[in-house]
Amino acid sequence: MNDKNIQVATFGGGCFWCTEAVFQEVKGVANVVSGYSGGHVPGHPTYREICSGLTGHAEVVQITFDTNVISYEDILVIFMTTHDPTTLNRQGADKGTQYRSVIYYHDDAQKEIAELVVKEVAPYYENTIVTEISPLDVFYEAEKEHQDYYRNNQTQGYCSFVITPKLAKLRKLHADKLN
Repeated sequence: MNDKNIQVATFGGGCFWCTEAVFQEVKGVANVVSGYSGGHVPGHPTYREICSGLTGHAEVVQITFDTNVISYEDILVIFMTTHDPTTLNRQGADKGTQYRSVIYYHDDAQKEIAELVVKEVAPYYENTIVTEISPLDVFYEAEKEHQDYYRNNQTQGYCSFVITPKLAKLRKLHADKLN
């Protein structure tokens, strides 16, 4: 990979374990790191603090990808179609501001593309899209046990009942973009 073709995207679509598992299957994605962004308390938050809902952080993933293989627009279309961007602070049974749908853009070009993609996918949803589009301030990497969560815990209940169906949807909708 040529460094000038490498970009970073940061967004949250509910539990970061789900979003991480989705993007680990996408062609051109070199790395996926689970973490936290968008909070209002100082310092590096912990998973326990995030789960309290009091820090203002969202569970997010930060994706490093090669634009020669996949575009930022395609990354966002996959993101917007593999979670429910119409539920405020909720994905399935996961409730709280830490599970909000959010795109943290890294520059003005990413902001413009994010706004465009949200408009493009809106007609496919019955309800209004509530995905937040905000500038990235700080990304905090989550604890080690949250990295590669699905790969390391596929037989765990949450993985079987929540993540595996998301991956099936991904494979159905975006087979041409997968490894």
